[in-house]
Amino acid sequence: MPNMRRIVERLSRGRSFARNLPADFGGARVVVSPDAALKYLKPGDSAFSVDLLNFARTFVSPGSTVWDIGANVGVFTFASAAKTGPTGNVLAVEADRWLAGLLDRAEKLNREAGLRVEVLAAAISDKAGSVKFNVAERGRASNWIESASQRTTAGGSRSTRIVPTLPLDALLDDGPWPDVVKMDIEGAEVLALRGANRLLADVRPIIYIEVGDEQSAEVNAILTSADYHLFDGDVPRESRVRLDHCSRNTLAIPRERADEFQA
Repeated sequence: MPNMRRIVERLSRGRSFARNLPADFGGARVVVSPDAALKYLKPGDSAFSVDLLNFARTFVSPGSTVWDIGANVGVFTFASAAKTGPTGNVLAVEADRWLAGLLDRAEKLNREAGLRVEVLAAAISDKAGSVKFNVAERGRASNWIESASQRTTAGGSRSTRIVPTLPLDALLDDGPWPDVVKMDIEGAEVLALRGANRLLADVRPIIYIEVGDEQSAEVNAILTSADYHLFDGDVPRESRVRLDHCSRNTLAIPRERADEFQA
């Protein structure tokens, strides 16, 4: 079975197709590829991450500004765009230029419906510059920058290229400030948060961040020192309680707003 999976992964490289998000996202579409993750071959809504869709359902509202950092094929990007509507703004940041191309294609598909998405092909780090970026052997969803730790799901690197880097704070100068930020950047969480001092201190968005074990202690320290309360991002509101440590999918809410979103 593992050998068959590897065969399917290799045959899927470079292939892509459009799919509709679940019905409550108003016909929004994404351009997916099994080269990003084989789950996109699954039928119906089972192809999409329930946690990301539920985060958009709960925290994104008409007129919101949303940043999707590590957008991949844009499931959260376009789910958010459907919820923000024509008065909102969504910025999708993706370091893999091939995946960024899929995001551009999806943006064109959704433009007539009034969904507003901008795509930025860059990696997020603690400073502006450039970095070596590894395209994962097994699936582009596990791509990683050289200065971050490789996830076990990556299966090694099929290629390495140079990509530009930006700190999150730099994005504040060129567009509306975000109400909601989602981050899934494969081991670069600490680097991203080190470059987000203004974002955390002055903007104070709600943050949903995937946290690896190696990054957990420092992510926890940065967010709690910025006066954020931490919750398990996969737990529904009625069961949500404050954590003293990061979970795999961490929901970080500014202290002054935490009571709005917990049980």
